[in-house]
Amino acid sequence: MFDAIDKSWTLFLDRDGVINERIPGRYISSIEELKLTAGCRQAIASFNFLFGKIVVVTNQAGIGKGIMTTEQLTVVHKHISVELSKYYGKVHKFYHCPELADSNSTCRKPATGMGLQAKEDFPEIDFDKSIMVGDSLSDMEFGKALGMKCILIEGKKEEKDLLKDYEVEGRFSNLFEFAQALHEDQSQVV
Repeated sequence: MFDAIDKSWTLFLDRDGVINERIPGRYISSIEELKLTAGCRQAIASFNFLFGKIVVVTNQAGIGKGIMTTEQLTVVHKHISVELSKYYGKVHKFYHCPELADSNSTCRKPATGMGLQAKEDFPEIDFDKSIMVGDSLSDMEFGKALGMKCILIEGKKEEKDLLKDYEVEGRFSNLFEFAQALHEDQSQVV
């Protein structure tokens, strides 16, 4: 699947549908609504052994719509970090874009603003040595626009037809399945 991945690589992750279960048509604004995907904690812990950096890039239009606040989002992200740490997993930074879909914002995926901000914060990021894992067309377009390899987590029913023939480096049902395949792949790299 990939050449040897080492600490010079960066893993970019979408949040909803990848790290936590999506609630179609709703925004997760509290830890009570948050449910991590099966195996997510273990997957991210295992990624920390391979990648130098792990960052989350997530569109959060619920803030722009006034449904939730930046403070509520911060509480959710802190809770995710605590849950991951129980398995020795770590996300180095969470990036979010509060803008609405029709805003033409440079930070909202598929625009590359969050990726460029990550590169500014972590100058060692090399997009040619980066993987974007997401469950939507905007995630894949974001990754491709920056020259990343892209992994699709299938399951977003409303985009199934859009993504069925989209060219990506791999398709998996969840983050844990990708982690297993990646570790198996890396153990075979000579």
